[in-house]
Amino acid sequence: MSTRIAFLKGHGTENDFVIVPDPENALDLSPAAVAALCDRRAGLGGDGLLHVVRSAAHPEARGMAAEAEWFMDYRNGDGSVAEMCGNGVRVFARYLQRAGHVAEGDLAVATRGGVKRVHIAKVASDSGPAAGDVTVGMGRALLPEGEVEVRVGERRWPARNVNMGNPHAVAFVADLAHAGDLYAPPPFEPAGAYPDGVNVEFVVDQGPGHVAMRVHERGSGETRSCGTGACAVAVATARRDGVDPSVTGTPATYTVDVPGGTLVITERPDGEIEMTGPAVIVAEGEFDSAWLEGVLA
Repeated sequence: MSTRIAFLKGHGTENDFVIVPDPENALDLSPAAVAALCDRRAGLGGDGLLHVVRSAAHPEARGMAAEAEWFMDYRNGDGSVAEMCGNGVRVFARYLQRAGHVAEGDLAVATRGGVKRVHIAKVASDSGPAAGDVTVGMGRALLPEGEVEVRVGERRWPARNVNMGNPHAVAFVADLAHAGDLYAPPPFEPAGAYPDGVNVEFVVDQGPGHVAMRVHERGSGETRSCGTGACAVAVATARRDGVDPSVTGTPATYTVDVPGGTLVITERPDGEIEMTGPAVIVAEGEFDSAWLEGVLA
């Protein structure tokens, strides 16, 4: 017997997601099922999927249930599991607000990258239906030692290795077009630097404290935005500029343009990185479980 399964669509700076509310973790979302749902031609379409589960109901999140009621069980568009997704956390928080689970203000969200602190900004009463920006505490960046190089065609660039709970290689280029089509993962060296693959960011300067980027996200291809990638880019740019808030005692803020909009990234003296940007729910509906079973047959 087929059943109707609720879903929503949302995006953060056009990094878009299928949202599947499943508080008690009752759905079996296999990698193949996730890939089918995220398929842009034969499915619902998305860079990834946000599986909304109560932390206490998920074996990977029960240990965080005392801190965060809700767990973002995030999957890449190809069905693979990912540690974190910064834009995804903002959209996840917006869904919780829309569903009445949380209100404006502070909340905690459990992820495979740990518990993330989120703030949903309050908007003025005369702003109509506009929703306030969402700020996410993204944790601290790790800067592994060792040289990394990425390449596209005949071009090669040194890259900064930055880990935001997931791995990034940040390359500064003269022109974002040099990144190519980004359909396939850009090759990197040494091969052992990223045993589980890597997100690769290509960056150009736009002015003081202002950069623009394109990104190939592992498991998804080029996306319109990547939150952890924007954080990695801000940290890599700050270090390139000789800025380290832990040394200066002053926060460093960078504006990062992505193809889908703009994010503001602040690294505090204690190392915590905050990302602020929009999060929008654009649609909601249902799909038939029989359709999904047919696709997977």
